[in-house]
Amino acid sequence: MGALRLVSEQTEDGKSSLSLGRVCARVAPILLLVVAWEGVSRFGTVNSALFPPPSRVAVAFLDWWNSSELWRDFRASYGRMLLGFLGGGITGVGIGMLTGRSRLANAVLSPIVQALRPLPPVAIIPLVIVWFGIGDEAKIFSTAFAVFFPVWINTHLGASQIPVEYLWSARLLSASRVKVALTVLIPAALSPIIAGLRTGIAVAFVMVYVNELAGASAGIGYQISISLLAFRVDRMIAALALLAAAGASADLLFALFVRVSFPWLGGRAR
Repeated sequence: MGALRLVSEQTEDGKSSLSLGRVCARVAPILLLVVAWEGVSRFGTVNSALFPPPSRVAVAFLDWWNSSELWRDFRASYGRMLLGFLGGGITGVGIGMLTGRSRLANAVLSPIVQALRPLPPVAIIPLVIVWFGIGDEAKIFSTAFAVFFPVWINTHLGASQIPVEYLWSARLLSASRVKVALTVLIPAALSPIIAGLRTGIAVAFVMVYVNELAGASAGIGYQISISLLAFRVDRMIAALALLAAAGASADLLFALFVRVSFPWLGGRAR
């Protein structure tokens, strides 16, 4: 028992050291970049008004934080992203499962989706503004439109490639169609669905940013646009950093949710 405990402790120590080393390996290049950026800006290699050092960006970020505008902008952007992502993701999964498993649905819906899929989502923003105005409804709709296509194509391919033996086994057990969908079809297509949803998260953040440039009174994209008008490059970079951090945190939270909810997928949601 003592030997087993020692091996276990050594293994845990090894894992801890490996994890710490992995974190350091990822953080070190970022720190080096920040130090180099500070030096290049401080010593006049580039124009610091156009390329402010990280220290000045940090001060601009703190000013933004203290003004209470940061949380207003963050909530506005994240709320639009989340609603658009959910709308496009749920619709994409539903229609993807239909077109992937039903010949009739595939014959009717797939040509329409394929005709719209090459259309850049940014190009529909003026039309959506005409339909919905410049309020949140237009931003959420265009975001959902953009998210729909990567989710649909991944779900469609995953559902269409499910081995027919799975369905035969379910039918032999006299399972209902709803039960087959919930217990066989969706779990079998789960990996490509998750891949499509993770792509959809990145697309949602891009669309939220573009939508807020087209007309908004709050949001990270709005903050970037008004900082440009005031020539506050430090504030622009601070807003871009927040946008990047928000996108990365959303992806990490989604990956964590997948690992906890679907542990059998292993390392596919990293």
